Amino acid sequence: MRPLRLALLLAVLAAPAAAQSARPPSDAAPARGSRLGFDAGRLTRIDSVLQRAVDRSEIGGAVALVLKDGATVYEKAFGWADREANRRMTPDAIFRIASQTKALTSVAVMSLVEEGKLSLDDPVSRFIPGFEHTTVAVRADTGRAIVPAKRRITIHDLLTHTAGVSYGTDSLVAPLYAAAGLGPAAGWGWYTADKKEPICPTIERLATLPFVAQPGERFVYGYNTDILGCVIERVTGAPLDEVIRTRITAPLGMKDTYFYLPPANRARLTAVYASGPEMKITRAPDGPKGQGDYVDGPRRSFSGGAGLLSTARDYARFLQMLLNRGTLDGARILSPSTVALMTTNQTGALFSQTGQGFGLGFRTLEQPGADGRVESVGTFGWGGAYGSTYEVDPKEHLVLVFMVQLLPSRSTVPAQFPTLVYQALVEPLSR
Repeated sequence: MRPLRLALLLAVLAAPAAAQSARPPSDAAPARGSRLGFDAGRLTRIDSVLQRAVDRSEIGGAVALVLKDGATVYEKAFGWADREANRRMTPDAIFRIASQTKALTSVAVMSLVEEGKLSLDDPVSRFIPGFEHTTVAVRADTGRAIVPAKRRITIHDLLTHTAGVSYGTDSLVAPLYAAAGLGPAAGWGWYTADKKEPICPTIERLATLPFVAQPGERFVYGYNTDILGCVIERVTGAPLDEVIRTRITAPLGMKDTYFYLPPANRARLTAVYASGPEMKITRAPDGPKGQGDYVDGPRRSFSGGAGLLSTARDYARFLQMLLNRGTLDGARILSPSTVALMTTNQTGALFSQTGQGFGLGFRTLEQPGADGRVESVGTFGWGGAYGSTYEVDPKEHLVLVFMVQLLPSRSTVPAQFPTLVYQALVEPLSR
């Protein structure tokens, strides 16, 4: 999540001109956008880098999308949606977005806060009683000791990933989580699409397990947003998929975003590939560590932290709503003040001591050039386990979406994408 993007920028700028002549994808649209501050010729460098990655089997395929002031600056599909089936990638391809789900769940939580049905200071135990007395695993001379939590976990803790809740794959707690069907027993911890039980029973079982840090003391990435998904269900009395649909995706016209794929759209779902030696891909296996159960699974567990499927265009609409301070095409999802709160660092130096922060669901850029990043201060974003990433730059009015399906991934392409976009922005607004 913290690539040395300045180094990548230098590599891109030093690329030989011949590399720019790599064949474009068959469905590519002409580069455009110079009127919005982008150099059309420099945008073709994105073509070169992504097509080379396909040609050398570093990625199977990808969709890249850039909006400026809500207008499409760049949108192209590269490579294969399913290489073995000889199915080319298209701009409307559907991707498993994993942790990009967290952004929608966090927005749903904040919509309930705006309605007075939730408070950021509410203890989670108000909605899930098992969280009244949680525990923490610590290292001891005997190997592991379990101690009481110093205080109750709050909604704010979960939104900022400072509750001490991991994905249960760390050696300190992994055996306990595996025995409960979580952590190592759930793919890489975050996967629940194959579960036959709804999300709340899973979260109630999670509450009986020890966490790995005291509330408020560390940034720990884990089941936090899945817990929030259960909270949403308890507050609204409706399944999480219905809440996401009625509050976010339907009002925003996101017609291709859902937890489980409609069978009619099976042919639009991209295949998952796995990075092997020398970054060469092979088709990922079926099951939790590969293709998943998003079409033929039980369709019972709605993971607020990692369960959604979407397209680049759909997800860009969601991000444009945030860039517009909570509204899009007449649909008001959140107030401007709520969006500002969500996209402002709320964790001090707990997330990073090198100029990045974390708000209520998003990583934030606090200092110019932090960790080699080229985006403007105030940019917020995140990514997903399958390699997809996104950025929103309020100062430059930019939305960046990069969709790919790699699990696990050794590719540098997702980290390069923002650099490739910003090197083409020759008339920036904020500099």
